[in-house]
Amino acid sequence: MLDKINKKILAALQEDGRITNVDLATKANLSPAACLERVRRLTDMGYIVGYTALLNPEMLNVSLMVFIEVLLDRTTPEVFDDFKRSAQKIPEIMECHMVAGGFDYLLKIRVKDMNAYREFHGKTLTQLKGLRETRTYAVMDEVKSGTKLPIT
Repeated sequence: MLDKINKKILAALQEDGRITNVDLATKANLSPAACLERVRRLTDMGYIVGYTALLNPEMLNVSLMVFIEVLLDRTTPEVFDDFKRSAQKIPEIMECHMVAGGFDYLLKIRVKDMNAYREFHGKTLTQLKGLRETRTYAVMDEVKSGTKLPIT
């Protein structure tokens, strides 16, 4: 169970994962030692799963974001497992979600431009086992994007 102090710690770490322990302790009204112990405990319990840097896709020449609906030809455990394993190996796929509804998976990918997407689609995506159909949605304007989870 998360108490008010743990929630403060998690919120502060989501805002700035590089915050010093001393500054985090100040925000949480704790001593640095007590704060460090709480962060360790939150990590051990699985609330904190890692730290990462958020990179600028334009600077890395992958500014086109595309969402792809994927419909598989069969819905057997083997086909799902094959697709999952393949998707995990493709670097352009940033996210892959199995969904309920009119299709099986929703992919979020990043590539340089529409030409790069067409190449990705033809040489990579369509080669995946079990793929029956895709629908592509190129992002025109990224209105909101983030990694922060609501902490209630």
